[in-house]
Amino acid sequence: MKLQDCESFIVGNPPPHFGGRYFIFVKLVTDDGIIGYGECYVATASPHVITEIIKDVFARHIEGTDPHQIEAMGRRVHGSGFSHRPDVTLMGVWSGLEMACWDIIGKAAGQPVHNLIGGRVRETLRGYTYIYPDAEDAKTQTPRAYSDPDVAAARALDYLKQGFTALKFDPAGAYSIYDGRQPTRESLARSVDFCRRLREAVGDEADLLFGTHGQFSVRGAIRLARAIEPYDPLWFEEPTPPDMPERMAEVARATSIPIATGERLTTRFEFARVLANNAAGILQMNLGRVGGILEARKIAAMAEVHYAQIAPHLYCGPIVGAANIHVAAASPNFLILEGIEDWGGFHSQILTTPIRMEAGYVRVPDAPGLGVELNEEVARAHPYDGNNLHLEMASTPQDWSASRGQS
Repeated sequence: MKLQDCESFIVGNPPPHFGGRYFIFVKLVTDDGIIGYGECYVATASPHVITEIIKDVFARHIEGTDPHQIEAMGRRVHGSGFSHRPDVTLMGVWSGLEMACWDIIGKAAGQPVHNLIGGRVRETLRGYTYIYPDAEDAKTQTPRAYSDPDVAAARALDYLKQGFTALKFDPAGAYSIYDGRQPTRESLARSVDFCRRLREAVGDEADLLFGTHGQFSVRGAIRLARAIEPYDPLWFEEPTPPDMPERMAEVARATSIPIATGERLTTRFEFARVLANNAAGILQMNLGRVGGILEARKIAAMAEVHYAQIAPHLYCGPIVGAANIHVAAASPNFLILEGIEDWGGFHSQILTTPIRMEAGYVRVPDAPGLGVELNEEVARAHPYDGNNLHLEMASTPQDWSASRGQS
C-alpha cells in the first residue's frame, strides 16, 4: 500500500463563523483506493498559500510511501530544508497529512485509531465549549455575550441545560502583536464581574475556564490571577505569550489556579520546555498544529510522567476534533475536550457522520479510522475565496484612552 494522491479543500465556515473563517481539509488516496481525511490548522499565511505547501510536502516527503511509516515521514518533514526544529507552518501541514495517514491505517486494519495507539480508557469524554452568543446576538457586530457578564451568565444556564459541566470565556480584552502588557483597570473589573456572575449562575454545577490569549506580562497576569482566584476557575489559559515558558512558570508559582497552555505550540520539543519549567499543568495541544496524532500521543505520555493533564484544543474544524477524540480516549491523563458548542451546525454538515455528543459528553467512535468522513459535496459547495487569516491579532498597541469606559 502506497500513498498516491493528495487533494486539499479550503472550506468557508458560514456565519457566525464559530471555529474560524475557514477550515483546511486534506484527502489522501492510496494505490489500492483507501481514502483518508485530515485537517491542517495553519494560520500563518493565506490558506491558498498553505494548500501549495501541502502539495509540496506531499510530493517531496510523502508520495509513494507506505502510510504506516509515520515516524519516518514525520522526521523527513521535521528536518526539511535543514530546519530540524519546531516550525508551526510546516508542522500544521504535516499534522493534517499525518492524521489522514492514521485514517487510512485504521480503515485498512478495520480498527478505530484509538485501538492502534493503546486502546481507549474511556467510553465518553467530558466536553466544554466557549460561551458563544445566541442566534440573535451573533448577528450583531459586537455580540454582548463576549462583553456583558449578565448576558454571558444567561447563556451559561442555556449550556447547563444541554448537559455541559464546563464553560470557557475570555473577558480580559483584545490581544495584539505587542503583548504582553498590564491589564487595564477596566479589564480587571470586567474579568472579576464575569467570574462573579458566572459563578453565581452555575454554582458548583460547572467549572469555569478563564481564557486569555497571551495578553499579559508576568506581573500583569499575576495581578489578574489573584483578582479572579476567589471564583475558583479550573484554569487560567495562556496568561503570557507562548514564547517563554520560563516566564509563564512565574505566574504558575504565584497563583492557586492551574495554568493551561499549548494551542500555539508545536511538537514535543516545545511542550517539553513547558513541562521542564513547570509552566503549566494542563497541556492544550491542537492536533491540527502540533504534529498530528503520534506527536500528540508522545506529548501526552511526557505529561503523564510529570502528573500533568491534557485538554486538546479546538478552534477549527471537526476532523481535528475527531483526531483530538482518539488521542483523548487513549490517554489516562485526559482532563477535558474542547468543542464548538455541541458539534452541531456546520461542524455537523461538513461530515457525513457527525461527532456524537450526549449531555455534555462526547461518545468515542468505534468506526475504523478516525470515525468521520468529509462530506465532499458540502466542502465543494462552500469554497473560501478570501485572503484573510484564520485568526488575526490587533496590529497596534493597546489604546489605553480608548479602553476607558468599555463594558
